[in-house]
Amino acid sequence: MSSKPAITVSRIDLERIEALLERLPATDASRFDALRAELDRAEVVEPTAMPDHVVTMNSTVTFVDESNGEKLTLTLVYPAAAGATGTVSILAPVGSALLGLSRDQQIDWPTPDGRQRRLRVLEISYQPESAGHYHR
Repeated sequence: MSSKPAITVSRIDLERIEALLERLPATDASRFDALRAELDRAEVVEPTAMPDHVVTMNSTVTFVDESNGEKLTLTLVYPAAAGATGTVSILAPVGSALLGLSRDQQIDWPTPDGRQRRLRVLEISYQPESAGHYHR
């Protein structure tokens, strides 16, 4: 497996995701070890300092699954907003993989069935921080 790319996370996103993880039942906690590991190694910046080419919470991102060439455009959301067409929860494997990636970065991410998917970010069409929406 390739090494994980450097990722950047806003302080507000980090605090909200950590609070979300802390509220999960203990029986679910181990399912999110990979997300916790991502947060632990992330560079944390203030929302106002977030580069506009990084996937943050509520960003709309187009990415390709390099295993099959499938392109998807999804908005990365908290679980309460997931389920709407075109959204992916931060707690879903693909959501956890996308958080903090920059345009053109790729990451290998395990799927629930035990395989690896390689995702590569193509475009971020909306990022709250670059639009001046710091407290969403």
